Amino acid sequence: MNTVTVNASKKYDILIGSGLLSTLGAEAKKLGKAQKVCIVSESTVFPLYGNVAAESLKTAGFDVISYVFPAGEESKNGNTFLSLLNFLAENKLTRSDMLVALGGGVVGDLAGFAAASYLRGIRFIQVPTTLLAAVDSSVGGKTAIDLPAGKNLAGAFCQPSLVLCDTDTLNSLSEDIFRDGCAEVIKYGTLYDPALFAHLEEKGLNFDREAVITRCVELKRDVVMEDEFDTGARMKLNLGHTIGHGVEAKSHFGISHGKAVAIGMAIVSRASGCGDTGKIIGILEKFGLPTNTEYSADDLYSYTLSDKKRSGGTVNLIIPKAIGHCEIVPTPVENLRSFIEAGL
Repeated sequence: MNTVTVNASKKYDILIGSGLLSTLGAEAKKLGKAQKVCIVSESTVFPLYGNVAAESLKTAGFDVISYVFPAGEESKNGNTFLSLLNFLAENKLTRSDMLVALGGGVVGDLAGFAAASYLRGIRFIQVPTTLLAAVDSSVGGKTAIDLPAGKNLAGAFCQPSLVLCDTDTLNSLSEDIFRDGCAEVIKYGTLYDPALFAHLEEKGLNFDREAVITRCVELKRDVVMEDEFDTGARMKLNLGHTIGHGVEAKSHFGISHGKAVAIGMAIVSRASGCGDTGKIIGILEKFGLPTNTEYSADDLYSYTLSDKKRSGGTVNLIIPKAIGHCEIVPTPVENLRSFIEAGL
């Protein structure tokens, strides 16, 4: 097992290793007084891991309840959010109680926002069960739901009290969903770490899961500790996301987050004229990720105007300069369409 400690507005550990789900109750007990725990999960994950998580918590002495919603990004909305808050209130959770987010990025975002909002804030534990959530969304305290106007437009910064990543849960992922998470892994190598990028080039889908997840989490930990509230260096983690969110929204989430981010990384790499564009496109294709889209520059431009990273008349684009080196480039909105066009 590897442990990575985040020391932001709240200090917490990220535990990464095999067989950790059965230790959830014991680890939760270390966090201090709580009587009741609500497991928040979705309809695909809960039948696989809900009983193990609940039994571990019960053995540790917690009263356990569960809130399970339909799987999919389309559930990450205001209706599900309010339904969850009402469920917590009806079951009389108190400020000393906790939530456990058991699932992928949708579960973590929704449960985290509920934890930030219910009673003005209660503790929560992230238990990521997808590669994407393990390396990215479970770490750093960004929580959100989608609005009709765009992705992640309502949310809060709310650091978890613990992240418990059982790498065994990745074994139940379809190859397609596993590849989705690989887009975020490739993102970290492109942003910060040529050695990680080279390992992925060499090993492909057979990379060392525990070591790679740990390295990605370490990189994100460092960024979060430098810029917790996303006003500077943390913006770089949005590599591929501004345009990728446009792809997601235009497809009505028929194109998954990881695939959309891969398309976004390919577009910004081509548009920027980065000397390593061939390597970036090549590794995305090696992992079976898309690098092109049927949508036009006009299609994507209209959605990027609603991106939450827009500031007035400027969008901060993350531009690759070389493997391991990317820059934040404030781009006037009026130049964005032609930039996207250049990358298509």
